[in-house]
Amino acid sequence: MINFLFHRIICEVSRDMLNLLQLLRQHEIFFISSPLLIFTLLLIFFLALIRPSRKRKLILPPSPAKLPIIGNLHNLGRQPHRSLHVLAQRFGPLMLLRFGNVPVLVVSSADAACEIKKTHDLTFINGPKLSVTRKLLYDYKDVASAPYGEYWRQMRSICVLNLLSNKMVKSYRAIREEETALAMQYIKRIALGRKYNEDKNKFKKLLSDFLELLGTPDVGDYLPWLAWVSHVNGFNAKVDKVAKELDEFLDGVIEEHVNQHNKHANDQKDFVDVLLEIQKQDTVGFPIERTSIKALILDVFSAGTDTTYTVLEWAMTELLRHPKAMKELQKEAGKVSGGKSSISEDDLHNMQYLKAVIKETLRLHPPIPTLLPRVSTKDVKINGYDIVEGTQVIINAWAIGRDPSLWEKPEEFIPDRFLNNPIDFKGHHFELIPFGSGRRICPGMQLAMQINELLLANLVHKFDWTLPDGASERDLDMTECIGFTKHKESPLIAIANQCSF
Repeated sequence: MINFLFHRIICEVSRDMLNLLQLLRQHEIFFISSPLLIFTLLLIFFLALIRPSRKRKLILPPSPAKLPIIGNLHNLGRQPHRSLHVLAQRFGPLMLLRFGNVPVLVVSSADAACEIKKTHDLTFINGPKLSVTRKLLYDYKDVASAPYGEYWRQMRSICVLNLLSNKMVKSYRAIREEETALAMQYIKRIALGRKYNEDKNKFKKLLSDFLELLGTPDVGDYLPWLAWVSHVNGFNAKVDKVAKELDEFLDGVIEEHVNQHNKHANDQKDFVDVLLEIQKQDTVGFPIERTSIKALILDVFSAGTDTTYTVLEWAMTELLRHPKAMKELQKEAGKVSGGKSSISEDDLHNMQYLKAVIKETLRLHPPIPTLLPRVSTKDVKINGYDIVEGTQVIINAWAIGRDPSLWEKPEEFIPDRFLNNPIDFKGHHFELIPFGSGRRICPGMQLAMQINELLLANLVHKFDWTLPDGASERDLDMTECIGFTKHKESPLIAIANQCSF
């Protein structure tokens, strides 16, 4: 009987080991195969099975089956927000996974998100320490990843007061309207058949690589004994290369501002100038290093550009898929413009359908579907479950936006659902939290939405849009890319036909 049980354990262990090897090969994690490696994995699996359990009497959230050592890493697909949504439909809105050594709480309901982001906001105020974040964001010197404390408060205050406050957002109105007009002229040249060449934007590619890497988990963060894998498969080398190139680019930006400021001291200051002035005057109570300035600039570049145009891209995609919604928005734009050739920010206050289109886009396509991960700083109870200190928390905003208990026909694009509806995305209604909530809500939300509303309103007002080569709305590819933010995998291609006024 003992021999039979031992044989069965070995068979089970061997099967799990083969599952692990298949998973690692599938994700190109490593390419080494040797008897020694197989023996080592087999031994680790066996020891994990026979190790005495030390579980305390805790009431834990439901969990799907786990593999020894790797836990639930095999449950993550190319699109984690979708994989986690499928699991949550079986195991509930609070679900406990294990990514290697790390317990991970997956939150997929508005009520549970409120518990995390409002009731216990301070308990989940910090993000996990991840190797990729540390390398790319100057050892957590930026606002998004800095630990909660005096440094974070000062850096966030600098960003808000000098760039993102209501007063500052309003002060940039002329610039936004000027850039929007230039964008319309840019499209108009194409609509009139004029062609032009544009140099490839090296920084755009660099920013794309940066965001893709931020959204790629490093196996060593969850399985420290496999940290060497990221060296073998070239992942660490790619992270180091992107970090170095970004650092050189940002150094160039700073040096350019230093030189221009010396030559033109009376010119209007931008955000980089303000940062350099604060550094020079030493007014925040502690010295601001150049790495902190570069980290803040990187926050503005990445969050202020990538997530903003992601929302615009999905909004245009959904409008092209739903011609009735497009016509309704164009009708509203024509009405508020009063015959003018363009829409100003004063007109946006009267465009309720535009705001509904933006909200519906954010519901279906939040730029960061699982928000920024957080980690518990102490043991806490959430909806009756015990969540232990050190648990990583993932809030699946994408799943909450498609919850049938909250939304009628949740998979359909229906902007009308937000007409005469108080639900907003500003962090108070947990049915819709694309920018997060609580103390660490995205500080650039207002500026991003102001830009998106102005651009989208003018795009549909000045042009009629069609798909190329007679394609129908059913032909639009809605596949999402891999990375930190979720763009369309294939860029949106549409034809602009100039409207007459």
